[in-house]
Amino acid sequence: MSLTSVYIASPEAANGRNVVAYGVVSALASQYKTGVFRPAVCKKDTFTDVLLEAATAGQSREQAVGVCPCSAREDKEGARGDIVRKYSATVAEVDPEAVVVVGTDKSGVFDPEAFSFNAAVAADLKAPVFLAVCGLSRDAKQVKDTVAACTKSVKDAGQTVAGVFVTGVADDKSEEVKEALSEYPAPVWTVPAHDCGTKEEAEASLADFESHAPAAQVLAALNQSFDQPTTPYAFQTDLLNKAKAAKKTIVLPEGEEDRIIKAADYLLERDIVNLIIVGEKDQILARGKELGLNSLEKASFQSMNDEEVLAPMTEKLCELRAKKGMTPEQARKQLTDASYFGTMLVVLGKADGLVSGSIHSTANTVRPALQVIKTKPGQKLVSGAFLMCFKDHVAVFADCAINLNPNAEQLAEIAIQSAETAKSFGIDPKVGMLSYSTLGSGKGPDVDLVEEATSLVKQNAPDLDVVGSIQFDAAWSPVVAATKAKGNDVAGHVNVFVFPDLCAGNIGYKAVQRSSGALAIGPVLQGLNKPVNDLSRGANVEDIINTVALTAVTAQ
Repeated sequence: MSLTSVYIASPEAANGRNVVAYGVVSALASQYKTGVFRPAVCKKDTFTDVLLEAATAGQSREQAVGVCPCSAREDKEGARGDIVRKYSATVAEVDPEAVVVVGTDKSGVFDPEAFSFNAAVAADLKAPVFLAVCGLSRDAKQVKDTVAACTKSVKDAGQTVAGVFVTGVADDKSEEVKEALSEYPAPVWTVPAHDCGTKEEAEASLADFESHAPAAQVLAALNQSFDQPTTPYAFQTDLLNKAKAAKKTIVLPEGEEDRIIKAADYLLERDIVNLIIVGEKDQILARGKELGLNSLEKASFQSMNDEEVLAPMTEKLCELRAKKGMTPEQARKQLTDASYFGTMLVVLGKADGLVSGSIHSTANTVRPALQVIKTKPGQKLVSGAFLMCFKDHVAVFADCAINLNPNAEQLAEIAIQSAETAKSFGIDPKVGMLSYSTLGSGKGPDVDLVEEATSLVKQNAPDLDVVGSIQFDAAWSPVVAATKAKGNDVAGHVNVFVFPDLCAGNIGYKAVQRSSGALAIGPVLQGLNKPVNDLSRGANVEDIINTVALTAVTAQ
């Protein structure tokens, strides 16, 4: 069965929240193998242990805890990544049927972004939210306004509120509160006040909770389909998990670069991929020691002076480039290029894919692949796509790296390649062929080219959802599409954006990346027989980790 999860978020995070957390854990535990997860909790906290005793997944406290509250307060972005990775690992280890995620506790240190942080983590963990709002010091209208403010924060994060608990409400005030929230689109329960910090207090509160919020109602609120966001943190974690699930061997030709070996160390420590690092083993390990890296020894190392590898590599290269008159001497000279050497390791079957480009140009990475790995059968070109991770979803932008001015046939091929890339990462592709015109609103040779390409996509991939020509705003926004492309089912829902030329594509992805804060992963080189992916020379360690992982995934 699929995992049932819920995130309990509260602007107060005091005893009322605890009553709800304990009650919801107990309700789910009555039906499912239920775990508990605390994204950010102090090591001195004892209520987590109370929750774990009520849960039924048999997990340890260590498995139930993400980061400390100080980390979450001081570095929210870093904490979110750590929380998602820990949650994912815990779910994999414990294999629960349900998980109750209980948000941050009340703190003596004011954090104005605390509730928004909880809403964002709920989106990262793909857990719909139960709000726990205290009614002790609020009248019915104040409760309603507080619920509305919290709901907006949850929706802004891309998540859904599945139900509302108003705590600290005496029975004689219950109807007034429920009347104020009568039009709320999710179930609303009121719960009387209880102390709930210890096991004894929690158990004493349970009967009252269950009488006001019966388990059947709580379960029913979660037993429905929720549209779940895919945040950058969730996507990155899914990417690493997919890479780990079908462990592939990736070659890294730039073993002398610190960023490369730092990324390698991260991947090797977590057993995500097998790596071949090109370079001299002793030198790389010595540099790794200077950098404080502890897992590099798990890699395989390949010297470029190893005759046992060079001899068959030279022979194979001469065979592949025979029509170009390649001689053994020329082959040996060619193989002094680390990118070429690494690419030949893929050709010889020693690796499943390659990642390069942190210190070499795109041409250095792509040229050897085109010459010896070549394109897939039936494909005539290689194109470059970026996976653009927005706040709540992932889109594909192409071609942003390779083809300067594609003709209509090439543009159609780029679109179909990009749709396949989307599918490989779990995205149901809806393709937009971008232009300055939407469905005939503008004229000119550039529009004609895009419309011809759109027709070719429809001919060559008739099952693919595609719209073109279309302007970016009409492709992106359902509101704009309702005016500019009325009646078109793809407009406003595009997630594969095909730019008409490299200038537009490269500017477009960088403008969106820098102005929106979207995470850009790639480029993914599409159309090759084996995955070879290029890094930006400005890539950081996280970029390299992501690119190696996506290379491993596409190698599957």
